[in-house]
Amino acid sequence: MNVKRIFDFITSLLGLILLSPVLLIISIAIKIDSRGPIFFRQIRVGQYNKQFLILKFRTMVIDAEKIGAQISSGNDPRITMVGRFLRKYKLDEFPQLINVAKGEMSIVGPRPEVPHFVAAYECDYREILKMKPGITDYASIEYKDENELLSVEDDPERKYIEEIMPIKISYYYRYLEEQSFKTDMILILKTIIKIIGL
Repeated sequence: MNVKRIFDFITSLLGLILLSPVLLIISIAIKIDSRGPIFFRQIRVGQYNKQFLILKFRTMVIDAEKIGAQISSGNDPRITMVGRFLRKYKLDEFPQLINVAKGEMSIVGPRPEVPHFVAAYECDYREILKMKPGITDYASIEYKDENELLSVEDDPERKYIEEIMPIKISYYYRYLEEQSFKTDMILILKTIIKIIGL
């Protein structure tokens, strides 16, 4: 077990324990706000092209994927009231600590995409998929307000695939070249600063 995996495992377990009261409050708020499950599960492509189910707090109405595009924007009517708040502060991502504890994800690494998006850039992803996907990275920090950016688009999915994904991929390759424990610590700190708006 390498240093990164040890850090991921300990950090994710401590995070789940320390955040358990917050996770409980969020779970109750989701159930009160709208009908449906607490968690949202979706197939994503992980390390070595292995698929896994990513966990998030549900932020949209039940069966949202059947009544709209895979990409959601900031003004998407499918987003619930509680979901809008969770997305603003990235609280919907907390359950991914479970994915990290299980070894499917890392705290820091390229964001895992759905198979459809990975297939659009199959050649570029060959190197990227050698890394374990993460909760945050350079691209996550740069595109913290991605939902708002896509909200003004008539076709947000096309905008994402054709314009945003190539930029994200360049960030993934940057992390591939610079990855180290020090880089991870810097990215975690930058993520926290970005979210709280300092």
